[in-house]
Amino acid sequence: MKIKIISKTHVKPNKPILGKQQFQLTTFDLPYLAFYYNQKFLLYKFQNPLDLEEPTFQNDVVEKLKDGLGSVLEDFYQLAGKLAKDDEGVFRVEYDADDEEVKGVEFSVAEAPDVSVGDLTVEDGTAKLEELVPYSRISNLEGLSRPLLVIQVTKLKDGLAMGLAFNHAVLDGTATWHFMSSWSEICSGVKTISTQPFLDRAKARDTRVKLDLTAPKDPNASSNGEDAGNVAAEPPQLVEKVFKFSDSAIHTIKSRANSVIPSDGSKPFSTFQSLASHIWRHVTLARELKPEDITVFTVFADCRRRVDPPMPDEYFGNMIQAIFTGTAAGLLAAHGPEFGASVVQKAIVAHDARVVDARNEEWEKSPQIFQFKDAGVNCVAVGSSPRFKVYEVDFGWGKPETVRSGSNNRFNGMMYLYQGKAGGASIDVEISLEPHVMEKLEKSKEFLLIEEEDGNKLSNGNGNGHANSNGLV
Repeated sequence: MKIKIISKTHVKPNKPILGKQQFQLTTFDLPYLAFYYNQKFLLYKFQNPLDLEEPTFQNDVVEKLKDGLGSVLEDFYQLAGKLAKDDEGVFRVEYDADDEEVKGVEFSVAEAPDVSVGDLTVEDGTAKLEELVPYSRISNLEGLSRPLLVIQVTKLKDGLAMGLAFNHAVLDGTATWHFMSSWSEICSGVKTISTQPFLDRAKARDTRVKLDLTAPKDPNASSNGEDAGNVAAEPPQLVEKVFKFSDSAIHTIKSRANSVIPSDGSKPFSTFQSLASHIWRHVTLARELKPEDITVFTVFADCRRRVDPPMPDEYFGNMIQAIFTGTAAGLLAAHGPEFGASVVQKAIVAHDARVVDARNEEWEKSPQIFQFKDAGVNCVAVGSSPRFKVYEVDFGWGKPETVRSGSNNRFNGMMYLYQGKAGGASIDVEISLEPHVMEKLEKSKEFLLIEEEDGNKLSNGNGNGHANSNGLV
């Protein structure tokens, strides 16, 4: 893939932010310093070929995005700032328009004239996206000397690829997509965004936590992660795939999980709990673990409404905690989907305000900066959420063709859930596994919700007839 960088600039808020703005990173933020930047990829197909010609592309696309970015940064100005720390090792995010070290959001324009949108809608791997999404293998700790948000817009043969890298120590997925939807709102012509971010991190947690961490000496050098907060070295070879579960497939999965009425009086299983059990069980089967082997399920859960008092949905920062649960592989395999769904449900329900506070207090007494792969043995871990309206991020030339994560923060069993473009309850499952495990998963008719009829006909089994040719779309 031939990609040429045309320009690289920096964007600050269009209107000056007066004074030096400082926000101490909270206990919800700090554990992610050793993760890599959170990468997102959005792909757009242009209906009007003239939009790709010059000077139209530069004037009507690039400048529109940059001007809209400058406008939305007036509200989300923390993203235009930098990480800093005091002499005691207490980290903060700060923005000072008069600080020469604060350059703003990095914005690059590139072109790949031989690459089409269709070339990038493949469901396997992220290798093709590597040059389109910036800041691969750059740790969040490097935000001490690098921009907190880096954007690369690449002009394709018939559309546009947008790659973004967000410093995960500054914001989580909820805040990320709040920013993205707000930016697209401005670019679509509104004067002010519909939902203002809540910027006061002290309302979430105000404990001063002292950390002994240093960033790499050369911020311009390519980081392999080993010198930035003890980030893990390169993970073992993995393969990635996107499984697209249709609306009917999701309803089938949920129906099967709820086909057995719990004897303990627990609530019906949610869509997430049902899908989590389906994937966890089938990945465990594909791994061919011993019956006594423990397998862990981890979900990075939003705690905005779990804490007491609750935080607003528009809180800008991290408000997530990892919820861990587990069971023996043999138990997961021997039972139906209701077993795994019950294990997941109980862990999620138990993670209330008291547990959230206790976890924070424990971490504050003995801070540990975990590696991004520390999610548990034989694990399946979930990031992102199908609740994020990723296909509504429309900058004025239509909804994205696809939304993906980049190559960062992937490990064996890590998956990202996205709203399906097909709408309804459809969900895209983006997962990384060892090659032999992925091969078994791809051949599992039960996982894919494919049933054989009359010996050779394949249909989607949804319990109420067959709506689609198979369980994937």
